[in-house]
Amino acid sequence: MSPAAAATKKQNATKHAKQVSKSAELEEFEKLLSQSAKQTRELFSTAYSQAIMDEQASQRIKLTTKIHDEYDCVRKLPEALIKQQNEAKKNAQKRTADQAALAKKTTLEEAGDDADGEESNSSVQQLIDSIPEKSNGASAQAGTVALRSNNPFPDLPDSSGGSLVRRAQAKAIKPVWHAPWKLMRVISGHLGWVRSVTVEPGNKWFATGAGDRTIKIWDLASGTLKLSLTGHISTVRGIAVSNRHPYLFSCGEDKMVKCWDLEQNKVIRHYHGHLSGVYSLSLHPTLDLLVTAGRDATARVWDMRTKHGIHVLTGHTSTVSDVKCQEADPQVITGSMDSTIRLWDLAAGKTMSTLTHHKKSVRALALHPTEFGFASGSADNIKGWKCPEGTFMQNYEGNNSIINTLSINADGVVFSGGDNGSMAFHDWRSGHRFQSVETTVQPGSLDAEAGIFASTFDQTGSRLITCEADKTIKIWKEDEDATEESYPLDWRPTIKRRRY
Repeated sequence: MSPAAAATKKQNATKHAKQVSKSAELEEFEKLLSQSAKQTRELFSTAYSQAIMDEQASQRIKLTTKIHDEYDCVRKLPEALIKQQNEAKKNAQKRTADQAALAKKTTLEEAGDDADGEESNSSVQQLIDSIPEKSNGASAQAGTVALRSNNPFPDLPDSSGGSLVRRAQAKAIKPVWHAPWKLMRVISGHLGWVRSVTVEPGNKWFATGAGDRTIKIWDLASGTLKLSLTGHISTVRGIAVSNRHPYLFSCGEDKMVKCWDLEQNKVIRHYHGHLSGVYSLSLHPTLDLLVTAGRDATARVWDMRTKHGIHVLTGHTSTVSDVKCQEADPQVITGSMDSTIRLWDLAAGKTMSTLTHHKKSVRALALHPTEFGFASGSADNIKGWKCPEGTFMQNYEGNNSIINTLSINADGVVFSGGDNGSMAFHDWRSGHRFQSVETTVQPGSLDAEAGIFASTFDQTGSRLITCEADKTIKIWKEDEDATEESYPLDWRPTIKRRRY
């Protein structure tokens, strides 16, 4: 025999041995499976045979399970409704008893005649069958089930039938079209980072504070410098102009809060009390109150004229980076580096509520000029809130940087400026980002000096002023030539859940 034939014979023998072995294993497995099925049948057949129930008991168990699993949280009615239901149940039972007694009396009177009796029994049976029986439900306390298929009050008309009410489906809000914004003017003059800005109520000039320790007042129409105020010995971080007095207020990292008389262009009051740098301030729109906040993790409320401290708002555990005041409660809102926002009761000097939705430091707040709400900015998200409870409304999409400043105008444009020079424009109602721009660093500046530190819209909302790390002030305006055809709205509805 040749070597090739011997190898082939050996392979065939090996294959046959494997098939025999596999067949033996299958037989053994089938035997084990049969034994297991027999043991299972012997173990549970008696229990299954005893569990045969009639249709009514099965239906009762099914309803009991459904009510406890799905409707347990709404199973109990209020006490007043339970009382009303019990009274209706008593009236129904009384009426049923009277009708049964009347039927029994009629049956006894007509029992003599067979033909008449048979006809009478039939009519009585029809009368009894026509009376609707009240279902006992799934338990002895069926009267307290809130969701039922029959009318829970027999004496009252059934208006809803007890059926479940379908909740309205959430719909994506279509954003309003806004014209894109473009750079109009660049103003240079400060020798340090520009950290704060405000526009005076008359909309004729605006003031800026910077790292060069000066406050500069600029003409809004032409962008020319009108006045420089010196007095701070460190960076000016906050600035505000009163709409009822000729006063300008400023605060800085030198722990100082100053009140400037704009008729004399000099400091007339100091507010002493902060233990570290003061990062933000806000004026109450109707009361003579000034609220300041800073690195000592507190917000302080001052009487504007007497310089006395009214409240020290404590509760934050880190730097309070921004504070805003409004007419109605909550009259003071603070955002902190401890990633929380607090709404304050100004009369009591206590926290009304604490919003903990942000995961990172809250660096910016912005009040809506016409609606009762505000926005907050952080490195994780920009969020919209509704006052007075601080109800979360939505996230503003497309945030990829640390947000240093937020501004909102009456047209519903939400501007956000980032630490890396990114600028985003959102629609207030829908949260849609309709424009994203990168600021242009001035020649001679580093790329790292592209941060945007402060921003504000003017009183008309048609001009946006930004303060940047390249020591410039930029003024932006809407593109007057833009139309909905030339800049179509790039928006697609989404049903994704907007997470906290």
